[in-house]
Amino acid sequence: MEEIGKIIAGAKKGFLVWSGNDSDTLPMLSIGGYGIISVASHLVGLQIKEMINKYLAGKVNEAAAIHLDLMPLMKVLFIVSNPIPVKFALNEVGFRVGKPRLPLVEPDTKSASLIRDTLKKYKIDLPV
Repeated sequence: MEEIGKIIAGAKKGFLVWSGNDSDTLPMLSIGGYGIISVASHLVGLQIKEMINKYLAGKVNEAAAIHLDLMPLMKVLFIVSNPIPVKFALNEVGFRVGKPRLPLVEPDTKSASLIRDTLKKYKIDLPV
């Protein structure tokens, strides 16, 4: 966050800084970040949008509650190299995206189980 803060503070007007990590989105917004290039949004994009909109509307506590609720999902989507977990998760919820391309392979049994268990705790807003 320190480096990101320096970039934001030193940027010219109109220069937008986007988060590349789902779990950094809300903290980045709080220091002047603009948005997110998101992995989790493939599954819970409407909830991420709601979090950002609540933050922008000054409803920081409500935004923080959404952020904290989504943290376990954000974490499990990086349990192994991206995009392995998100492709697995999308397939699990019925949105067929196929297997990862080599040299990437599907998640190991333990990781797959953790992804499945985590998905059960969330309302997926992807229209399947």
